[in-house]
Amino acid sequence: MGKRGRSWVAGCLSTAEVKECMQKVVPLKYAEEVCFNGAIILKAFSSGLEIGSSNWMISSPRRSITYLSSSIFESGHAMGFDYHSLQGNDLILFSDLSSMNSTDYDTKPDECNSPPLRTDNDNEDHIIKSLSGNDENLEEIEKISFICSCIVDSLKAGGSVLIPIGRLGILLQLLEYISRALDNSNLKVPIFMVSATAEETLSFTNAIPEWLCKERQEKLFLGEALFGHAELIKEGKLCVFPLLYERELLMAWQEPCIVFSPHWSLRFGSVVQLLNRWHSDHNSLLILEQEVDAEMALLPFKTLAMKVLQCSFLSGLNEIMLVMKQLHNRLGCVCLILHACYVLDAESSTIAGTATAKARSVPEVLRPHCPIKEGGSFAFLYYSENVRLRVPNSRKGFEVQLATELAFQLEPRRLLEGSMAIARLQGRLLLSKGKYLLVSGKKPLKQSNEQMLLWGSVDPARLILALEERGIVGSICDDDKAADGYWFIQVSKPEEGLIKSSASETVISCDDERTSALIFEALCSVCDGI
Repeated sequence: MGKRGRSWVAGCLSTAEVKECMQKVVPLKYAEEVCFNGAIILKAFSSGLEIGSSNWMISSPRRSITYLSSSIFESGHAMGFDYHSLQGNDLILFSDLSSMNSTDYDTKPDECNSPPLRTDNDNEDHIIKSLSGNDENLEEIEKISFICSCIVDSLKAGGSVLIPIGRLGILLQLLEYISRALDNSNLKVPIFMVSATAEETLSFTNAIPEWLCKERQEKLFLGEALFGHAELIKEGKLCVFPLLYERELLMAWQEPCIVFSPHWSLRFGSVVQLLNRWHSDHNSLLILEQEVDAEMALLPFKTLAMKVLQCSFLSGLNEIMLVMKQLHNRLGCVCLILHACYVLDAESSTIAGTATAKARSVPEVLRPHCPIKEGGSFAFLYYSENVRLRVPNSRKGFEVQLATELAFQLEPRRLLEGSMAIARLQGRLLLSKGKYLLVSGKKPLKQSNEQMLLWGSVDPARLILALEERGIVGSICDDDKAADGYWFIQVSKPEEGLIKSSASETVISCDDERTSALIFEALCSVCDGI
């Protein structure tokens, strides 16, 4: 990388700038909370797709959101989809588009019906089993077994195998299954992993057991290796090198062989040199993921003769609507936000770049998969690129925590009607760790009757009794003197005065300051106020 002012490419960042940027990255442990700017709490839960891939719970005082990415309920390497992150949130933002390519929309509506969930915790395993689909897991194993059989066939024919797959979990599983297939076929073929980050990445898998599936975690407690690559390296069956032209690699190199090497784009890394070497060998095999545009990726390699095998692996929740149906009793969420590409009806056919992203109707193509009734527990919104989406706020208020110091300063007063007590306070409203907090003000609150806030209508009969208790003689004026909803109390002793009151205001008129104070004190005793 060039330095600013001396860069090989205009605008290229220097190494120091990249390192400075990476220092701002905050690594998180499983379900660890981190606070951003004092207002937002972020927490990562496993999505099951890969080791460390996450769904995010984003909480603030006014709203809580779950960012739901590509997820898998059960995985052979990573901790499965943790649906607890969905519970109790206002919004679920669903960003997984992989199901658009893999969901079978021929499923009958009746097949989506499922019994209601119990509320006991023992039912959680049943939920996972009913949603994960054992068939999908068996299909995944069958796919990997088929890949291994194709690898063995190519090796027996004298060809080599190149695997530029970027998903770490799939790569580690392939290593385990390939080594077994080689043993079963009595083939002694070297396996190379060539990547600048290979050694660090493989070590990384042993440092985060909380992100691994239960089967891998059990191996940890038994003192066994979490993945098979550790044994393969010990036995010399797997060789890890940072560069293709390492001296040790050149000495150990022999063909046919199996090479794991990035990058899946086939545009940079050791994979480019290896493709140049093997692309004309009809016995060699290249394994790509289904999402890669093979025709575009292989365009630079003319006269391609090597076999190309594209494989699709589990990449998301195919039945997201069924998931929501199964979990809606526990979720308690109000709004599910989907990408606009899920909307395929006529009204939203022009949804891209238009305001129709606010369409609330469930798409026709998804209705067989969506037994949730519109207007029920969920509201549906759809987002699209560069279109602002207004999301309704389901919370009418928010919680505020009261500092202990301030709580002891309160002087609550019980209301005349009901069992509630109310107090006046003076403090500062702070926002810390995603919660509002009231703390004591700089100056203590000085309360007096003159600062009291009164409300409610005044009962003249009760006010007369309160005045008599304070030595004040008064009488209610005749009804013919009342006008426009006002009533009057004429005060005669100790000094003359007048009390004029209605449903909205009370006015005390008296020339004597002491008598006025006693009248106001009596008024406070018969009204609710602080």
